[in-house]
Amino acid sequence: MIFLVGICLAVLLAACGGEEESTSAADKIAFQSDRDGNAEIYVMNADGSGQTNLTDNSADDTSLTWSLDGRRIAFMSDRDDNAEIYVMKPDGSGQTNLTNNPASDWTPAWSPDGSRIAFVSDRDGNREVHVMNADGSDQTNLTNNAGDDTGPAWSPDGNRIAFVSGRDGNFEVYVMNADGSGQTNLTGNPDDDLTPAWSPDGSRISFMPTREGNWDIYVMNTDGSGQANLTNNPAYDSIPAWSPDGSRIAFDSERDGNLEVYVMNADGSGLTRLTDNPAADGVPAWSPDGSRIAFMSNRDGDYEIYVMNADGSGQTRLTDHPDEDAGPAWSP
Repeated sequence: MIFLVGICLAVLLAACGGEEESTSAADKIAFQSDRDGNAEIYVMNADGSGQTNLTDNSADDTSLTWSLDGRRIAFMSDRDDNAEIYVMKPDGSGQTNLTNNPASDWTPAWSPDGSRIAFVSDRDGNREVHVMNADGSDQTNLTNNAGDDTGPAWSPDGNRIAFVSGRDGNFEVYVMNADGSGQTNLTGNPDDDLTPAWSPDGSRISFMPTREGNWDIYVMNTDGSGQANLTNNPAYDSIPAWSPDGSRIAFDSERDGNLEVYVMNADGSGLTRLTDNPAADGVPAWSPDGSRIAFMSNRDGDYEIYVMNADGSGQTRLTDHPDEDAGPAWSP
């Protein structure tokens, strides 16, 4: 389902540097749509104009992530009868299969300098975190463990990768050096801990545990110390997204009986409900300057991409199609 793919995409997005021959895309929003009968990657201007199918393939193309300079988009495609990691320019040209392996490869994550891409592969019999150069060369298994390892997220300095591992019998947040050394369990809790995301300054990691019996949003120091429940609510709170300056976190919450977008300060204070609609609103994505938030909503009967100011005002529908549009991702 496009909605679930959008969620996965939102919590696993990573960004990074670029290549000289490509042209960057300024103030664009990429998204996924099934308006052509299958999942495709589209791009549009931030006002909703110029909606363009980039992938235009009969297979499913999902899990898009921009390079930090906006000159490349990595994505996942099953056009080769299995999931592979592809890359393309922001106009859809130059689509290239990077992984080219008979196993399945998922969830690309750019290194901050754009030279490498982390991804998940089951080519060794279970899901492991791999890394490759941005041209697909030197594909290397970093985790090499009998448990499933997923969800790689690069630190802003590119020296470390946080990920989720099931090697201890439950899912924990781990961190390792970018070469796979020094793998360390940060969360150390019998309940599941998922979706690590680094703060922009690299000093903290947000994650989603189930230790209170529901999903909450936690934050911790990068050595695992100082684990704090920021939301602390009996309803489900999920999909945290750091603002570009690291001062705020947007997230989804069901505390009002349906899915809404909230924002809070990075210490959990200043909780504010941004959307207020009986439909489902979720998967917030900050604009690069932090002034706007894109999100998806089914308030018009199907999932569409909306945008609003960071205070919740000016909510505007960008897409208008009877099929689902989801997973908004701003160009850097």
